[in-house]
Amino acid sequence: MLASNTPTKGRPREFDVDVALTAALRVFWSKGYEGASLTDLTEAMGITRPSLYAAFGNKEALFRRALDLYEREKLEYTRRALDAPTAKGVAERMLYGAIDAQCSECEPKGCLGVISAVACGAEADAIREHVIARRVSSRNALVERLEQAKQDGDLPAEIDIDGLTGYLFAILQGMAVQAGAGATREDLEKVVKTGLSMWPGR
Repeated sequence: MLASNTPTKGRPREFDVDVALTAALRVFWSKGYEGASLTDLTEAMGITRPSLYAAFGNKEALFRRALDLYEREKLEYTRRALDAPTAKGVAERMLYGAIDAQCSECEPKGCLGVISAVACGAEADAIREHVIARRVSSRNALVERLEQAKQDGDLPAEIDIDGLTGYLFAILQGMAVQAGAGATREDLEKVVKTGLSMWPGR
């Protein structure tokens, strides 16, 4: 999509917003919210600071747009996983989907949400809360799916669904941290196989 809006300081702003947003996503993904400076962002996006502000607002607004793109394109596998016929199938699809995402040769390593959720500066408080809120939404969808599996007899009646959901998310987040630290696909597959071997259902 080509953006051509009101002139800024006498010059029209004209650039591909989608391409610029994709570039911004890669910067945030590589460096986290705090680590990504405005200089990093504008250089990667090929635009000036006035153009960034005019098109996206401030850095926080740009990050939220980048996070939308990340979830839409990079985390689609998590939504598809919920359609698996068994609870263990859901877990398997999510975990192997995460491996594929983490081990892509054309993308940064680690999880954008995890990287940004652990940011600790005062500037990042609102971002951290926003990332956590999105995670709660994803977690609730998984809880609902696993509760249904329990009702269907696919999971033991005594299983703690909240604890099981936390277990799966802990593996996913741990894998993201390990991938960011250089873990190989083989390393992550060992984690997944071990995690699935302890799964309480079929």
